Amino acid sequence: MGCLFFALKGERFNGNLFALQALDEGAAYAIVDDASLPAHPQLLYVDNVLVALQTIARRHRRTLKIPVIAITGSNGKTTTKELIARVLATRYKIGVTQGNLNNHIGLPCTLLQMDAATQIGIVEMGANHVGEIAALCRIAEPDFGVITNIGKAHLEGFGSLEGVKKTKSELYDFLTAQAGTVFYNADNAILSEMVAVRELHAIRYGAKENAVQIIAPDAAHPFLRFILPGYPAIETNLIGAYNTDNVLAALAIGKYFNVPAGAAATAINTYVPENNRSQLIRTAHNTVIMDAYNANPSSMAAAIENFVQLPASNKMVILGDMLELGPDAAMEHAAIIDLIARSPVQNVWLVGRLFTQAAQNRYCCFDSVDAVKARLAAAPLTGVTVLIKGSRGIGLDRLARELEMACGDCLNYDFVD
Repeated sequence: MGCLFFALKGERFNGNLFALQALDEGAAYAIVDDASLPAHPQLLYVDNVLVALQTIARRHRRTLKIPVIAITGSNGKTTTKELIARVLATRYKIGVTQGNLNNHIGLPCTLLQMDAATQIGIVEMGANHVGEIAALCRIAEPDFGVITNIGKAHLEGFGSLEGVKKTKSELYDFLTAQAGTVFYNADNAILSEMVAVRELHAIRYGAKENAVQIIAPDAAHPFLRFILPGYPAIETNLIGAYNTDNVLAALAIGKYFNVPAGAAATAINTYVPENNRSQLIRTAHNTVIMDAYNANPSSMAAAIENFVQLPASNKMVILGDMLELGPDAAMEHAAIIDLIARSPVQNVWLVGRLFTQAAQNRYCCFDSVDAVKARLAAAPLTGVTVLIKGSRGIGLDRLARELEMACGDCLNYDFVD
């Protein structure tokens, strides 16, 4: 009741068709851009509803007069955003991107949900084309920024790794022009170079920079743990040493905003993600690491390398195609096949045309998830620890439900993207 209805439209939907219905159901006003709609005192006509949404969000952000932190990167941005939010929430009233609503629609909606009580805004920025981060910066006008890393994601849209670097660096460019502050991983050569060539106020963090001592996982403690000078023990619910950088980014920002070390450590240690990017599923028969929200060459390689180090017996991987890689798709899938071949993991299932072509009959291949489900129904997995990872469009997440139904009650933990 009393809300605004923005009649957004796209290739498959047109919000203008529902504007009057929205008013009937209690909306105070509907912002529309269809001149054929009848005159109505609660219909506000604009040239473009999306532009209006973004403009209103920017003006609202300015009225709040609060610090806004922007997070982007090829991998780990949602996890990093969630960790930052948990740390800062120990001391401040925060407004934060929900889930992965990080695009040209989700970001303005995030800003509009912040109110006079909000003390710090935290926004995630996603992109798959050059110029999109710059556009999001013009809406959110961040004062602080974090780029988690630069990797081979959305190459179809970016054109190359250089295109990824150019797009992500648009956040640094905006902060340079606005005399903002960046937090960056000083152990990352690409990010360090990007900071060095700009006149930026930069705050460093990193495993080497902060003298982190990672504690090797074991069967009783498979999650990331490390010792960090000046903090209580960091004992997370995150799988994989690659999450160290995500945690350190959150702690660096917490320190800047005067969050006590003990409170920050507790926030990190008690965080169990709820974004369904991945799940550690323990059943009576198997352990499943489900990471099927999305995949690119960087995150796929990191997941496999971490899985190899995980203390477990009878390991298996089920991998789905990595989408949106453009002309590099065949090469990048072949590189993952080579990585697997060099690993001790021998039980390998591949799902999708790209991996099937790259495998060249070396591994068990399936055309679709339905074919995998049929195989599991005929011969259920027993006594394995399995990594399941692929792009969302492949649909490997449906295997989790199959495994849960087949194996009984599960204990689920959401973790890293």
